Amino acid sequence: MEFTITTKEQEILLSQARESITAELEKRMPKWNTFEYDETSNLNTPCGAFVTLHINSDRGRSLRGCIGRMTANLALIETVRQMAREAAFGDPRFPPLKKDELSKLHIEISALSPMSPCLDYNEVKVGVHGLLLTGQGRSGVLLPQVPVEQGWNQKEYLDYICVKAGLPPNSYKAPVNQLYTFTAVVFSEE
Repeated sequence: MEFTITTKEQEILLSQARESITAELEKRMPKWNTFEYDETSNLNTPCGAFVTLHINSDRGRSLRGCIGRMTANLALIETVRQMAREAAFGDPRFPPLKKDELSKLHIEISALSPMSPCLDYNEVKVGVHGLLLTGQGRSGVLLPQVPVEQGWNQKEYLDYICVKAGLPPNSYKAPVNQLYTFTAVVFSEE
């Protein structure tokens, strides 16, 4: 079964991510009841998600924060709310977001499918599969859009997941390590 998020659900998740950040900046309680969705909605499904923040400027778009969870026991909508706050205020690579940056902020969400063990690394598809590599007390993750953005081929993608995990290239082949694939529904404000 293919993992999907409807257009309406995407709009709700983006608005809730922005509301979560805005409420924190304005030091007020978030307004969660500004929308309606069915109880069977994918928004209630526990799954992982990443929230990526960019700042738009006359020089283009630059990364401002990215935080996520590979899996979650919370509903997708709650995971997105939490990850939006973390990306804005808790990414250790950046200072906390400031009020004057809010109008230039661009939000991207990656809702993740469940993880699947990768039994044959030759079946990894660039631009389709995200990767999680674990082993030797280390782990690394790359979202499906990363190799496309970087212009990597399959071999480069597989080697870079090793580097991201702090392991030597080709470590994805070692039986002591576990390689997982997942897909993501990626959407953003435009």
